[in-house]
Amino acid sequence: MEQTMREGCAGTGPGAITPDGCAVELYARLPVGDEPEVIAAAVPAGARILELGCGVGRMTHALLERGFEVTAVDESAEMLERVRGARTICGPIERLDLGETFDVVLLASFLVHAGDVEVRRGMLRTCVRHLAQGGSVLIQREGADYHSNVPRERVDPAGFTVRIVSVEPVGDGVDSVHAEYVFPDAAWTQTFRSRPLTREQFEEALAQEGLRVDRYLTDDRIWVRAVPMP
Repeated sequence: MEQTMREGCAGTGPGAITPDGCAVELYARLPVGDEPEVIAAAVPAGARILELGCGVGRMTHALLERGFEVTAVDESAEMLERVRGARTICGPIERLDLGETFDVVLLASFLVHAGDVEVRRGMLRTCVRHLAQGGSVLIQREGADYHSNVPRERVDPAGFTVRIVSVEPVGDGVDSVHAEYVFPDAAWTQTFRSRPLTREQFEEALAQEGLRVDRYLTDDRIWVRAVPMP
């Protein structure tokens, strides 16, 4: 089924492209980083996790291996076809309402930086709506120089290159980001819109939806544990 691209998003390369410009075949190749360790250290063992924007399940599978129960959500059916061992739900994050709650809600992949403020607010409200009493929301933010250290590239030990080629303002505090992923046998590009947020702006965005920072989980403040306001 053909899906409508989100505004300002595009992608090229082999295989299916999702509404936000992600290539399914690309993400199936990307290795998982240290995110599962960060998450596991911040939440109770065996917690029920609602993973918003799971993609092909890179983190999903790692969390399942660590004994967590994961419900994986993505708006791309092609992405969800790659997920194994978890309950999967297809649909936009900002409109999700499952009528149940979880110990942990996970909003990774810089989704909190959605260019559309109403989409961001919808995503955060989804987090709050699905949070059990005493639970927490784990959020992944962009690094401090994500929009200014451009162009830049990283050669992964697995043998591929990631480039942030350009970051161009498009108005209202939003940037258009263009990325390239180059493997020996294939290449993909992705263009998407991102709203940079200072620490203060990020915390204000959380507060607008009834959340506060409990603690920053990494020294670079990219990973955050948030909880409901009293």
